[in-house]
Amino acid sequence: MSIQVVTVSSKGQIAIPSDMRREMSIETGTKLAAYTDGSVIILKPLEVPSLEEFRETLNRVASWAQESGLKEDDVESIVKSARRRRRESRG
Repeated sequence: MSIQVVTVSSKGQIAIPSDMRREMSIETGTKLAAYTDGSVIILKPLEVPSLEEFRETLNRVASWAQESGLKEDDVESIVKSARRRRRESRG
């Protein structure tokens, strides 16, 4: 793991050093997810699937839902329930 010091600009921006960008294949327009854990900030490049990969995943999910007996109408209630549980867990 390499460590380098970067400076935060007046607009809250940082520049990722070029050798780190090359190592991680981060190019202009690359999307990064930012996570915090205590006093640590972690940046992780997001890997956006190709359209074909997305379609394959969607087809697998649709097959699983059909095998499980889920209907399109079930989705809204499942999402609402998950959101309610998330809100309640945040306290």
